[in-house]
Amino acid sequence: MPRSALPVLLIAVFVLFLASCSGAPKVAVAADAAAQNASGPISAKPAFWDAYKSAHSWAHDLVPIAIESKSAAADGKAQVWAATFASPSKHQARIFTYAATAQPPDLFKGVNVGRVLNWGGPSAEAMPFFSDDFSVDSEAAYKTALSKADPWLKKHPDKPVSLALGNASRFNGPVWYVLWGTQKDGYAVYVSAKTGEVVK
Repeated sequence: MPRSALPVLLIAVFVLFLASCSGAPKVAVAADAAAQNASGPISAKPAFWDAYKSAHSWAHDLVPIAIESKSAAADGKAQVWAATFASPSKHQARIFTYAATAQPPDLFKGVNVGRVLNWGGPSAEAMPFFSDDFSVDSEAAYKTALSKADPWLKKHPDKPVSLALGNASRFNGPVWYVLWGTQKDGYAVYVSAKTGEVVK
């Protein structure tokens, strides 16, 4: 049975997300682009770009660190996406959570701005990436990963799936981490966000 450990970079992002939820101000920013009319699950790219626009008003030198599904995902789409951005000049990071629909009492519809967190800079496990390298959306990554995971899923049906995009020094650019089940008992596939190919 294939197993995969959750990458260190995603654990780091998860810790940042928990910290941002604790006592974080609930600031809503109107969504636009393809996401503004969404009332159901959406792919990561529209959520990412709405979050990016909001983050740019916070820090003009922002760099993307990660984006991940924070609600039940299906076919590469989710109701809630959390995008983490960092500012090298400020030495700070911030998580911008996009909700396709309101999730009372925690999230408003649109972009929700988390509180500012200290950021020590890039590490081998959690590196910034260029937004231009994020060319493969979550739907396409999911389909590619599904073709790889299909034999395992036939033996383990109905496993929940989660998606996260991040970068580490061992990769040539950002990768999607598509996980069915849990890190202890699941199946994971890495898909390049630049080429759409499975990363070994």
